[in-house]
Amino acid sequence: MRQRIQTAILAFIIFIPFVLIGGVTFRVFVFLLAAIAFIELIRMRKIGSYYIPVLLAIILLWLLMLNDPAAVLPGLGKSEIIMIFVLFLLAYTVMAKNKFAFDDAGFILLAFIYVGMGFFYLIETRDAGTNVQGLTNLLYVLLVIWATDTGAYFFGRAFGRRKLWPEISPNKTVEGAIGGVLLACVIGISFHMVHPFQNDMMVVVAVTVLVSVFGQIGDLVESAFKRYYGVKDSGNLLPGHGGILDRLDSLLFVLPILHFIQFFS
Repeated sequence: MRQRIQTAILAFIIFIPFVLIGGVTFRVFVFLLAAIAFIELIRMRKIGSYYIPVLLAIILLWLLMLNDPAAVLPGLGKSEIIMIFVLFLLAYTVMAKNKFAFDDAGFILLAFIYVGMGFFYLIETRDAGTNVQGLTNLLYVLLVIWATDTGAYFFGRAFGRRKLWPEISPNKTVEGAIGGVLLACVIGISFHMVHPFQNDMMVVVAVTVLVSVFGQIGDLVESAFKRYYGVKDSGNLLPGHGGILDRLDSLLFVLPILHFIQFFS
C-alpha cells in the first residue's frame, strides 16, 4: 500500500502539470502515453517481435490522434488511415508466411483503434473551447473517475459481500461498484456547484452516473485483457500501479462517450 501511495503521488505530480499547461506540451505528452499504452497491449499479446507492423502502427496511431490528419497527409482522414492499416496488416500476413496470423492482425488493429481514438478524445477534451473550459471539463472527468475508484475500494472493503465479476476481477464487489457511483455523484454535484456546466443538476447527476459506470466497465475490460493473457499488470512503468493502461483504462472508455452525447458542447 505504501508503494502504491508513493507511486500515485508521483504520477499525480507528473500528470497534473501537463493537464494544467495544456496546448502543445500536453498533446506531446499524450502522444507519448498513447505509444506506451499501445506497446503494453502488444507485449500482453507477445507479438512485439514483429517490428514492422508495430512501428507502422505507432506512426499511424499518432496520425489518428490528430484532429485533422489531412493537414499532414492531404486527402487522408481517420477512416482512410484505418483502412490503409487494415490492408497493410492483411498483406503482412502473407509476407510473414502466416507466422503473423489473421488474429494477430486483428489484435493490432483493435488495439490501434482503441488506444488511438481513446487518447484522441483525451486531447479533444483538454482542447475544447477556451483553455479554462477544456481544463474544467477534463478535471471533472478525472475527479469523477478517481472518486469512483476510491469509493469502490473503501465501500468494497467495508461492505463488500457479493462478487461483481469474479472470473475477471476477483476483488471487485457489487457493493464496491455502487459505492463508487455514490461517491462519484457527490464529487460530480460538488464540482457542478463550484464550476457549473451549461446543463442543469439532474443532467449532471445522470452524466456522472454514466461516467462512473462506464469508467468501471473500462477497468473491467482491462482486467479481462490481463486475465486472458496471464499478466498481472499491463506494464511496470508505475511500481505498485502497473502500466499506463492500468491507470488510464477508464478514461479511454469514458471520454469517447462524453463526446458522443455532446456533454461538453
